[in-house]
Amino acid sequence: MTESEISPSSISGRPGTSVFPTRELLIANAFLLSAVVIGTVGYMVIENWSLSDSLYMTFITLTTIGFAEVHELSNAGRAFTIFVGLTGIGSVAFVATRTAQILLNTNAFRHRTIMKSVNAISDHYILAGFGRIGHRIADDLKRNDVPFVVVEKKPEKYESLLKSGFLFIQGNAEDEEVLLTAGIERAKGLILTLPEDRANVFATLVAREVSPDLFILVRTDTQLNKRKLIRAGADKVVAPYEIGADRMAQVLLRPHVDRFMERVLQAGALNYTMDEVLVQPNSPLAGKSLVDSNFRQRFDAIVVAIMDSDTLNMKFNPGPNERIKPNDTLIVMGSSEMIVRLRKDGCTAA
Repeated sequence: MTESEISPSSISGRPGTSVFPTRELLIANAFLLSAVVIGTVGYMVIENWSLSDSLYMTFITLTTIGFAEVHELSNAGRAFTIFVGLTGIGSVAFVATRTAQILLNTNAFRHRTIMKSVNAISDHYILAGFGRIGHRIADDLKRNDVPFVVVEKKPEKYESLLKSGFLFIQGNAEDEEVLLTAGIERAKGLILTLPEDRANVFATLVAREVSPDLFILVRTDTQLNKRKLIRAGADKVVAPYEIGADRMAQVLLRPHVDRFMERVLQAGALNYTMDEVLVQPNSPLAGKSLVDSNFRQRFDAIVVAIMDSDTLNMKFNPGPNERIKPNDTLIVMGSSEMIVRLRKDGCTAA
C-alpha cells in the first residue's frame, strides 16, 4: 500500500477511536438480530406460518431482495411487513456502511503503523519480491534479527506478509518512489528476487542510480543473464536453479562432504554454525597472530579463513602465525554463543 493509495486526507478516524464505531456496530447487529427474531415470531403468530417460512419472509423483507411472498398475507400481515421493512432496512444499511468504515480505518491505521516503522529503521535490507525464494530469505533474515523491508506488488501476498509479521510496503520495485519509500537511501543492501530477469535488470538500474554505493544481490533464472545484471549494477548474481543442480550432484559425488556441510550450515545443527566476524580497529585481536591471541583456547572456534581488508583476498586454513589486521574479516565456525562472545570480547574496539 503506497502513500498515494491511502493518504492522510482519506483517513477519517484516529487510532484509539475505533472502539466507538465498533460498539455502534455491535449495537446495530444486536438490533438487526432482534428484528429478525421479532419478524419471525410475528409471522408465526399473525399468519400462523411455520418457522422456516416465517424466517424466510423476514429475511427477504429485511434485505429487500424482492421475491414473491411466501403465502398470501392478511391485512395485519401486510402492516407487520411494513413495520419489519422500515425498522430492518435502516439497520442493514447502517451495518454495511459502518463495517466498510471500520475496515477502511483499520487498514489506514495499519498502514500508518507500518510506515512509521519503515521510516524509523536504517542499515536494513530491502527485499523485493515475496515468492518462494523471497519468503525463505525473509525467514532467514528474521531468524538472525536482521532488519528488512519487503516490497511486493501482488495484493494476494499481503495476508501472508501480515501473518508473518514482516514490515512491507505495496509497490513495484522498478519504481524509484517505491524504493525511496522503503528507505533505500538508508538501506544496507537490496535483494531482488522478482520473477522476471527483465524486472530485476530494470530495478537494479533504478536502485544503482538512486544509491551508487548500495550492495545489490539479484537472483536470475539463468546464467545467460548474469552479465546483463552485472552491467546493470548488481554486485552479486545468484542462479538458484543452477545452485540446486550443483547441490544434487554434490550429494551423489561427495555424500559425506555434503552431509558435513549441511550440518554445519544448517541453523542449530550440532549447535555449530559458520559466520563472519569483522575485526574492528583497537580490538584485542587486531595486530596479533592466531597463536599469540590464544584464539582457539579463548573462543573455542575454528578460523576457516581470513579475508584481508586491503586486498580482499581470502586465505583459507590460516596457520597459527597468521596475523590478524584491523578491519580483516574472520570466517569462523563454532557455537552460536561463542561467536557472539567473539564479536563482543575479541573483535569490538576496546
